[in-house]
Amino acid sequence: MPRPLWTGAISFGLVTIPIKVISASEDRAIHFHQFHLSDMGRVRTRKVCDLDGEELSQDEIGKGYEITKDETVPVTDEELDQMPLPTAKAIEIVSFVDAAGIDPVRIADSYYLASGGQVAAKPYTLLRQALERSEKVAVAKFAWHGRERLGMLQVRDEAIVLHVLHWPDEIRSPESLAPKDVELDENEIEQAVQLTETMAADDISGFRDHYREALEQLIEAKSEGKETPKPAEDTERESGQVMDLMAALNASVEAAKESRGTDEGDATDATDATVHPMRSRRKAPAKKTAAKKTAAKKTAAKKATAKKTAATQSQQKRSAS
Repeated sequence: MPRPLWTGAISFGLVTIPIKVISASEDRAIHFHQFHLSDMGRVRTRKVCDLDGEELSQDEIGKGYEITKDETVPVTDEELDQMPLPTAKAIEIVSFVDAAGIDPVRIADSYYLASGGQVAAKPYTLLRQALERSEKVAVAKFAWHGRERLGMLQVRDEAIVLHVLHWPDEIRSPESLAPKDVELDENEIEQAVQLTETMAADDISGFRDHYREALEQLIEAKSEGKETPKPAEDTERESGQVMDLMAALNASVEAAKESRGTDEGDATDATDATVHPMRSRRKAPAKKTAAKKTAAKKTAAKKATAKKTAATQSQQKRSAS
C-alpha cells in the first residue's frame, strides 16, 4: 500500500476511530513531457510574477482571493488552519442512508480508510459490521485541502472506503440536454431492451485498457528503432453510413449473440462481446423470396416422387393379379 495521504479519526457518535487515508486507485495512464522539437530540450512550466517577470520559488508564493482586477485579499495557511471547523482532523459521521439514495454523479475520488494501530482495531471492526448488518452507508463531513467536504463511508471486502461526494449545488442539471419530441416504436424499445440483455455481464473486472497497451507497444518499438505497429483496418465501418434504427438494433443483437457464442450454446464472458456497425439489410426481402422459391421447388419434387412411387406400386399389383 502507498503512504497515507492524511491521518485523523472517524467520529462515530461518542466513538473515535483513529484512521489513515490511503488512495483506493492509482493512475496507470502514460504521461508525456513537453520537448522543444528542434533540439529535444525539455520544456518546463515556470512560475513567474506578472509585475517584475521574476521566476519564483514555492516559499515566495502565497494564496489570495481576487475581489477585483486591482484588489486581491491574501489568505495565509495559518489562517486557514485556524478556521473553526469541527471536522478539521476528523471524519464526522452525520447520518446513515441507503446506498441507492446516493446519486453516482456525486461520487468523486475514493480512498481506503486503514485502522490507525491496534487501539483502532475494535471500533473500526464495529463500524464495519454495523454498516454491513444495516445495509446502509454513512454520510460524513471532513475538512481536507482547505475546504469542508462531504463523504460516504461504505464497506468493500474487509475495509471501509471513503467516497468523496460533490455538494448538491455542485451538480449541474441535465434538464436541457434531453432530446425533445422524439417518437419511438414499441418494437424498437423491445429490441433495445433485448440488446441490453444480450450484452449483460455479471461484472466488468475483465476489461482492459487497449489504448494504453498499444501506446506501450508504440513507445517500445520507437525506443528500440523498430517499425511502429500498424493500425488494424476496420473493413466493416463505412464513413457517413446512415442506417435504419430497427435494422441497426437487429444487427447489433445478432452480432452480440455471435461474439458471445450464444448461438452455439456457449456462455462466454461479457467482456469478449464486441458490437460492430453492420451494413443495412435492404436485400433481405430478396433472400427471403429466393428461400421461398427453393422451398417450393423441394416440395414439388417430393410430390412428384410420391406420385411416381404410387404409380409403380399400382402397376406391380395389377401384374401380380
